[in-house]
Amino acid sequence: MAGAAPAQERLDGVVRIIARSMVAEVCSIYLRRASGELELFATEGLNREAVHNTRLRPGEGLVGEVARLAQPISLSDAPSHPSFSYRPETGEDPYHAFLGAPLLRGGRAIGVLVVQNRAERRYDEDEVEDIQTIAMVLAETVASGELLAQEELRDIEVAPHRPERIKGQKFGDGLAYGHVVLHEAPLPPERLLAENQQVEEIRLREALNRLKADVDHMLEGGLGNLAGPSFEVLETYRMFADDRGWNRSLEEAVRNGLTAEAAVDRVRNEHRARFAQARDPYIKERLHDFEDLANRLLRVLAGGATGGRRDLPDDAILVARNLGPADLLEYPRDKLKGLLLEEGSAASHAAIVARALQIPCVGRLQGLRDRLSEGDLVIADGETGEAHLRPRPDMLQAVQSRMEVRDQRRAEFTRLRDVPAVTLDGTRVTLLTNAGLAVDLENLNETGAEGIGLFRTEFQFMVSDELPRLDVQTALYRLVLDAAGDRPVTFRTLDVGGDKVLPYLDQEREENPALGRRAIRLGLDRPALLRMQLRALLAAGAGRELRVMFPMIATVDEFRAAREMVDEECAWARRRGRTLPAVLRVGAMVECPSLLWHLDALLPLTDFISVGTNDLLQYMFAADRTNPLVSDRYDPLSPPALRALAEIQRKCVDTGTPVSVCGELAGRPLEAFALLTLGFHRLSAPAGGVGPVKRMVLSADLAAARRAMPGLLGSSAGSVRNEIESLARKLNVAL
Repeated sequence: MAGAAPAQERLDGVVRIIARSMVAEVCSIYLRRASGELELFATEGLNREAVHNTRLRPGEGLVGEVARLAQPISLSDAPSHPSFSYRPETGEDPYHAFLGAPLLRGGRAIGVLVVQNRAERRYDEDEVEDIQTIAMVLAETVASGELLAQEELRDIEVAPHRPERIKGQKFGDGLAYGHVVLHEAPLPPERLLAENQQVEEIRLREALNRLKADVDHMLEGGLGNLAGPSFEVLETYRMFADDRGWNRSLEEAVRNGLTAEAAVDRVRNEHRARFAQARDPYIKERLHDFEDLANRLLRVLAGGATGGRRDLPDDAILVARNLGPADLLEYPRDKLKGLLLEEGSAASHAAIVARALQIPCVGRLQGLRDRLSEGDLVIADGETGEAHLRPRPDMLQAVQSRMEVRDQRRAEFTRLRDVPAVTLDGTRVTLLTNAGLAVDLENLNETGAEGIGLFRTEFQFMVSDELPRLDVQTALYRLVLDAAGDRPVTFRTLDVGGDKVLPYLDQEREENPALGRRAIRLGLDRPALLRMQLRALLAAGAGRELRVMFPMIATVDEFRAAREMVDEECAWARRRGRTLPAVLRVGAMVECPSLLWHLDALLPLTDFISVGTNDLLQYMFAADRTNPLVSDRYDPLSPPALRALAEIQRKCVDTGTPVSVCGELAGRPLEAFALLTLGFHRLSAPAGGVGPVKRMVLSADLAAARRAMPGLLGSSAGSVRNEIESLARKLNVAL
């Protein structure tokens, strides 16, 4: 299609060839302008004077309908269709039969290919397949500049190019800018048309068989290349991989002359366009499964594994629809500057890992991937929850200035690293950090935290392809204790279930997994799993202090049963002459509202407790914090939440039970200020929150603040955030 002839001559030659091969009296090519209008660029059979003069508004006429639906339309009598739009300058009056196919690229229709005939006739399935194949080839050649020169492409929207701002949600604090790396980016087929159809059919069949075998292997709990995705997602992969319609579409595309890679790319584009029209969010979410499956199949066809690490530019901003924790950890940490997600939540596994790695992360960015190309410049603004695509120079300069201010603040936090956290009125505050990965241990010294108040042991299970063995678990826990030295570490036992599904752990599906068999419930129902972890913890803590905490305790009996299991494991170790921890402390997380009215029975059984404000408040307000539709329906700084926290703190004082707060509230200066005024003096925050909270502590006069708190607790307002902020600023607290 390319050549030395002028662009218009080449395009005119293309429509003549297509008309002849399709036995059509008319063949026309329309391309989408940046305005969204579809312009007639070439035709064989219609009036030549209409070329570059006929423009259809978005959605206008049958051509606009093909572009809107992003799928073929075949009609035997086009003028009788309600969407038909008559343009007298084209001279299409005598033509009745109509067949149009979209030129799809990245799931977007960048143009439309049309053939027409005078006689009323129905185009058969083979002809529809043929025009789709031709449209696919045309889309690639137009977008690549092989058919039209860059001057002609300047105002044609073959790819997004304008600066855009997309509003999302803050998943991980920070600012970053760099070049887009698409997670598992589609591999464009090098060859579109097959030289040997039978060879391509064999390649496709073998690739599908290998892909299905890999998925089945992971579903059975074995070692495979699909590390990280949940069991449900893998089941969806297998469902799609075995889907007859999907397989048939691939096979038919190959039989119509495409290479195996081009067939996968074409079917993916069709599904992408079709799913984009769906209104049901569940159906739209399935597009991610199809995208992932198609990308893995393309990698198999390319001779590689179905997953694996990729090299990154030095300023990579990773863009994905969604991401698992193992997927994120596959990328080089030193080159990954930011993370942008179309889906997910602040409590998702990827967001938690991003915060642990101190990578700015923004999520819920609808339509992000379809608006970006690999290598685009982009800003990830974790402060405002926004993404700026292809930013203007002034926007980039503004972000660079903000990053300089953040660097200055970070330098200030570094200077405060070794300064004890003591308020102006002499209250000593213990600041700890949350962790869950080996890389988090570096933050312990960098932040000046006095220990690890919450080590999430489930991350080791979630990033593994199989159940971690006893020696592997022991090695990690020993590594954590060695890194902490004489600083305390509180290990939370396995908190899986709900949204944290292990691919190798056979679990029944639940209607409401967040309120189902998760955390300590799963551990008590499957004692071998919990016993192995306790055995590893006791071995790692031999001869030193060990702090073990059980999550999601809802009843006193649950804690009693879990503590008995610890005692049994200690007795097992003694019988074998093994060294036990010099000091063993066993605690509970208070994150189920039921415990608020049974603390008098629970606290005497514990050595300490920790308040998990994330779950406690979402259960109190019956609002899923991971659901963007309801996550803002309550404010942690509301009278009911503050009263509950005050009651926990008072009961702990009465019984002499050490208490800490390890939820997200502990890492935000304003919320941490409220916790201090309630009497909590032990806070465990994400690594990025330790410095800001310490600066707040050093500037706070708690004696004055506590005098105002009773009035706020008695307020009838839905939130007292503004009042607490005004109080803090009145007292010159650094927020």
